[in-house]
Amino acid sequence: MYASSDPTYHAIAGAVSGCLTRFICQPLDVVKIRFQLQVEPIKKGTTSKYQSMLQTFRLISKEESIYALWKGHVPAQLLSIIFGTSQFYTYTIVNQYLETYSLLKEKEKTVHFISGATAGCCATMITFPLDIIRTRLIAQSSQNIAYMGTLHSCKTIYKTESFKGFFRGLLPSLLQIAPHVGLQFETYEIIKDFKFLPHNEDVHHHKQVGIVNSLVAGCIAGLVAKTIVYPLDLARKRLQIQGFEHGRKGFGGFFYCTGLKNCLSLTIQKEGISGLFKGLGPSQFKAALTTAFHFTFYEQALNVIQNVAGTK
Repeated sequence: MYASSDPTYHAIAGAVSGCLTRFICQPLDVVKIRFQLQVEPIKKGTTSKYQSMLQTFRLISKEESIYALWKGHVPAQLLSIIFGTSQFYTYTIVNQYLETYSLLKEKEKTVHFISGATAGCCATMITFPLDIIRTRLIAQSSQNIAYMGTLHSCKTIYKTESFKGFFRGLLPSLLQIAPHVGLQFETYEIIKDFKFLPHNEDVHHHKQVGIVNSLVAGCIAGLVAKTIVYPLDLARKRLQIQGFEHGRKGFGGFFYCTGLKNCLSLTIQKEGISGLFKGLGPSQFKAALTTAFHFTFYEQALNVIQNVAGTK
């Protein structure tokens, strides 16, 4: 990262990265959420609605049209742009602040983890209502449409669930996002600095990370972080749809729970330990691809911004 540069540059690069990554990876997000919310087993040869990634892509396209793979894209796109902006801006600010402490100068891994965890929490709290909305839009059945769009979902959630409805599942989200983003940044910073992933310096002496470097480091960072925190990610999605059972008709049984502990406990009780990792495969694939694109678009956008700023 460009630790010494203007945080505004990082914010702009983060917004560009969030926008491009979301557009490319939204279909994977739709499939992942559908898997997480399905109570029945995700297995071929069963009576479950969704049985595999390929089957789910085909079924959604057949029943709801190809455009359904981008369901909830408007709030998701807003979420990604705002999340990317606030995440990289906060990360840069916190990172620069922590580096002023002599005790932390030799502990780069710790600094990156704390900066990433803080940035993830801040970005999550800012964008959480949008996450609720896009999850509900993706989760709803085409046979029983509860929300007609982003604005309608905002009005309906506020009217039927009050302001609290926009923050369902916030606690598990923060518990999940802190180590998730912290691990992402820490792993990325470690891997991109390997000797076989050399840095380049432009004429203005800005440390630049190449496309291959970002793709490899981002892919591994996303895979590692997602795998470690996955049960909390599943719980977060299940908590976000509580009170939305009327919009889930046609998707099988509805999962009722009252909180994080209850959600995890009931999942194990009804679906076994493996239930905590339902949809892990597509989630790992999505996380690896998304994180790789996220950091790559971010680094390249930042390269351009730094070069333009350096010529002024």
